[in-house]
Amino acid sequence: MARSGEPAGQDPRAQGVTIALPFTGPWRVRNSPARRVPSHGTSLLGSSHAIDFVAVDGRHRTAGSRSWRTFLATEPPELFHAFGLPVLAPVDGRIVAAHDAEPDHEARRSQLALVPYMLGQGARLREGVRAIAGNHVIIALSPSGPFVALVHFKAGSVRVAVGDTVVVGQHIADCGNSGNSTQPHVHVQAMDSADLSVARGLPMRFPAYREWSRGPGGGFRVVKGTAPREESVVEPF
Repeated sequence: MARSGEPAGQDPRAQGVTIALPFTGPWRVRNSPARRVPSHGTSLLGSSHAIDFVAVDGRHRTAGSRSWRTFLATEPPELFHAFGLPVLAPVDGRIVAAHDAEPDHEARRSQLALVPYMLGQGARLREGVRAIAGNHVIIALSPSGPFVALVHFKAGSVRVAVGDTVVVGQHIADCGNSGNSTQPHVHVQAMDSADLSVARGLPMRFPAYREWSRGPGGGFRVVKGTAPREESVVEPF
């Protein structure tokens, strides 16, 4: 259910592009279209149904420690569990875009550190796709689409090139903090075009996965064929 004043979430019965979760182990769901569409508050760059995944440990923490920097400043991306973890191809297809020339940024959990970052959002949009997506890969399921984009990869980690054929579960890059990212995570979206500047987002459906919604001790349910819920923790089944 959408929060008060927000657009409604994606209908769980909606047809969409079926993709696998692009990782192993548990990851937390952020900006889920199950809560609202557009999931990131905008439909720009094909992101209307995009989902962010942040790796967590067995206690469902995104990082193993906190310090004064957590509350007042930036933090090194290496502190977070997601940084450097393998990202897997979520679909079979052909690589139609692969970019790996952007640095990884410092992470920001602090509200003080987020303020100047958010003020720079407009400038990043004007810089274009690379400043937003960072290091990224786009996979075409067929020559005419649909297309799946995975973005914010770790600098120097992209393992595929344009023209390569990939299969579900293939290691294509590592999770990073490049582009428009405040914490290491994997951003996934399905689109009707390989050109992010004009693409329209498409709903995504995921095969069976485990989903925790009440913490690591709360038990999980098995979910099939829909988008996971906001702030739940999911793991491929």
